[in-house]
Amino acid sequence: MMNGSNTFVDLGMKNAMLLRNHGTLIVSEEVGDAFLRVYFLERACSVQVRTLSIGSVEILQVPEGTADMVQEQNRGVAEFVSRQLIWPMLRRRMDRLDDGYKD
Repeated sequence: MMNGSNTFVDLGMKNAMLLRNHGTLIVSEEVGDAFLRVYFLERACSVQVRTLSIGSVEILQVPEGTADMVQEQNRGVAEFVSRQLIWPMLRRRMDRLDDGYKD
């Protein structure tokens, strides 16, 4: 895929990519993990767009290394939450609404 400067980029070791004019690409070994990743990415984007629409809001820059530190602190938490809590809950909801997805 090409970025704005006409160079090719790939996911590398990442799990998400925003595709210009094509939406979001999420990669995961588990459907529950993928759902959780796309859910929180979409929520973060929504918050950012709403914040920017306010106008004269000064955007604070995250200090260098903060993202890596947060990722390390949360390692394993997202997988546990998605596998043990969110995905089972969503499957029960799908079963109640329409269990035709099983076919």
